[in-house]
Formats: sequence, C-alpha cells, structure tokens
Amino acid sequence: MTDTILFDLDDTLLNFTENELVSILDTFSRFGVPSTREAVDKYLEINRASWRRLERGEWTREEVLVGRFRELFSQLGVAADPAEVQKYYAKRLSLEGSYVVGAQELLLNLRGKYRLFAVTNGNTDVQEGRISVTKIDRLLDGIFISEKIGADKPSAKFFDAVFEKIGGSRDNCVIVGDSLSSDIQGGINAGIRTVYFNPKGKENETGITPDYEIYELSQITALLEEM
Repeated sequence: MTDTILFDLDDTLLNFTENELVSILDTFSRFGVPSTREAVDKYLEINRASWRRLERGEWTREEVLVGRFRELFSQLGVAADPAEVQKYYAKRLSLEGSYVVGAQELLLNLRGKYRLFAVTNGNTDVQEGRISVTKIDRLLDGIFISEKIGADKPSAKFFDAVFEKIGGSRDNCVIVGDSLSSDIQGGINAGIRTVYFNPKGKENETGITPDYEIYELSQITALLEEM
C-alpha cells in the first residue's frame, strides 16, 4: 500500500522551464549577451549537460553553476564574468515561481491521504525563493534540497538522508519526476517504485526503465489507487 510520495520539484510540480526562460532572457539583457533563440538554445544545451555531469559525480555544484556560463561565453565570444552572471541569474530565478498545470490541484487532492514530500537538486537560494513565491511548502509535508543534504539525486546517499528524516517503509513509497537520469534512476537506486512524468511524450533512449509512465499529473490519483 502506498502511503508516501516523493515529488521532483522542477518541471514536475513547479514550471521551471517557463521560469528559467524569463530569468535567462533578463540576465542576458543585463550583461550584454545576445538574446537570440540560438544563444538561449545553446545555454539550455550546455546547462543540461552540466547538470548531467553533477548527477554522474563529475562536476561539483559550483562547477555546474559557474561553468555553464563560462562555457557559453567561450562559445559566443562574450566577455562577461561567469561568476557575476551566475549570481545575478540565481537571484532573478529565485523570484520566479509558477505551478505546472494541475500540480496545485493534485497536491490539494492528495493532501491528508498520503505523506507528500518534494526532492530537488536545485540550488538552495533559488529553490527557497521559488518555494516562498508559490507557497508550495504549505501543501507538502517536507522539502529536501540536495545542497542542504550534501548529496544529489540520483545517489542512494541522497535518498538515505531523506528516509532517515521521514521514516516509513520504502515498499510504501513512490517517486514521481520528469527526469529519467535524476528522479527515476534515483528511485531505482533507493529501492522505491518510480513514476516517470513525461508530458511531451519523449522517447526513452536512456535504458532507464520506470515502473510507470504518465503524461498528465491528473493520472496520478488513479494510478496510486492501483498500487
């Protein structure tokens, strides 16, 4: 019987993609970086690759946060200071917060029936700001930020720390997230069931196999009743 749900935060409960775009365009404008579609796409590509390095243990968090801008500026021929840009961008992003479609309603429906937690690899200052803006903490029983824990998803160490805090049986827990490499692999490493939130219907080419796959958050309620 399922009694505990771990939700990823970004692009599962909170609309990070939308918030990120607004923040990066503002940051580019402030530091004289071309605000073209090509430049934004290049940033997004480098950013995704940088976070994958963190997940694999190849880069530290600081290397991700500053290194992504250093690599971008090198490719674009921009002279801005990557550390200064990162500082501004993080502050700007911390002020942005909106829910994924259906997320707020889902949490309101599940609250009181299940223990609800969020687990995120996001930067502490950024995530705490976005949590404050959306007040999502009022709908959850707890939020675990990897920077505070000292380990990142998908490592078993991250989930060990979470379960040390929340207790309960892993057999009764499920993780819901949009990232195969972070959330689903993390759930596998932790020995809990996994639900892959795939709203765009992306083809899975990773070899990481979730227990379940959904395309809308509204599907979770019925799925939980089947578990």
